[in-house]
Parts: sequence; structure tokens; C-alpha cells
Amino acid sequence: MHLSPDQVIFWQHGVLKLNLTIAATWTVMALLVIGSRLITRRLSSGIQISRWQTALEIVIGMVCGQMADMGLRRSEKFLGFIGTLFLFIATANLCAVLPLYEPPTGSLSTTAALAICVFVAVPAFGISERGLFGWLKSYLEPTFLMLPFHLLSDLTRTLALAVRLFGNMMSGTMILAILLSVAPLFFPVLFMALGLITGLVQAYIFTILAIVYIAAATRPTEGQTTR
Repeated sequence: MHLSPDQVIFWQHGVLKLNLTIAATWTVMALLVIGSRLITRRLSSGIQISRWQTALEIVIGMVCGQMADMGLRRSEKFLGFIGTLFLFIATANLCAVLPLYEPPTGSLSTTAALAICVFVAVPAFGISERGLFGWLKSYLEPTFLMLPFHLLSDLTRTLALAVRLFGNMMSGTMILAILLSVAPLFFPVLFMALGLITGLVQAYIFTILAIVYIAAATRPTEGQTTR
């Protein structure tokens, strides 16, 4: 039993290696690219639309609705980043039903990369909406004494994003492996169904936290207008 897909190595030459995490990540990326191409190649603005387009519009409407509910203005501007986060994590976790597959979110390197993406996106969107000086000013509110605490908050919430997702997915893999050794027929099936629900919940939580952080960074201060 291994704790992380990083430990399953297919090929290695010096510091270069191909492990299960990389293979699973690129598999999910390929599924998303191919699926996006197939769904969007025949989009229609008429009354008659395909079932795939209906599903796509439901997902987009759900994501935009969540962003609006969390106070994120002009949600269409952030849809690409937020939607990609949710779809990648959700697809990576749902593909756990496939044989010989392990979610790349069970690797700390993957969850850390996702958290770093959020860490970079927050100031990028903040500067885009409020301007450089407007965004920097938020670190001095309500007083300049709060500057170190704001900086520490940015670092700790990035670490929390990475560790939370990694811990939940890794623990699920470990419990499933234990159940397979104890009762290889009945309990693993039930736990796998529960694991799929948990995977969706984790994707939702990660996305919601990213929305909250971006909304806080792009929210204009009193008397300031966004760009």
C-alpha cells in the first residue's frame, strides 16, 4: 500500500521521472480538452440545444451563481479560472472509478500547485480590478500595523488549501485500501460511492474558498470604483 500516487513510478532517469501523479494529471487534462472540444463544437443559440450543451450551461450557471452569491462582481471575468479549477478537481476525483487510476489530488505536489495558482490569481485579479496602489492599500487597512498579519494570512491560507485537499483525498485512498484487505467485496463498493461524493464536495469547497479570496481582493474600498 502506498500513501501517494507519487510513489508509483513508471520511468525514471536521474532527476526526471514519470509517476502516477503526472500520468493521471495529464489524463484528466486530456479528458477535459477533448470533452470541451466535443461539447462546444456545435453550440447553438436557438431553442433546440443538445443535452451536452444543456449540461454545460447548467455548470456555467451554477459557477456564476456561486460567484455572485459570494460577492464576486462581473463573474464572467473570473469564470475561466474558477470554472477550470472546479472541473479539474471534480473530474480528477470522479475518475477514481476507473481501474489503475488514482486521483492526482492525492499528491501534495498537485494540491500545492493548485493552491499556488490561487495564490497568484488573487493579487493578479486584485490589481486588475483595483489597480496596483488600490490593491496594496488593502494590506494597510485598517492600520499599517496589520501589514505582517495580512502577509501571513496569504501564506497560511495557501498552505491550508493545499493540505486540506491533499489530506482528505489521501485519507480516502488509505481507508479504501484497508477495506479492500479486510472485506474485498462489499464495503469497498459503498466506500467508493461515498468517496465520489466526497470528491465532489472537496472540489466545491476548494472552489468556494478561491472565490472568497478573489472576492476579498477585488472588492473596492469606500469611494473606489473597479476598473
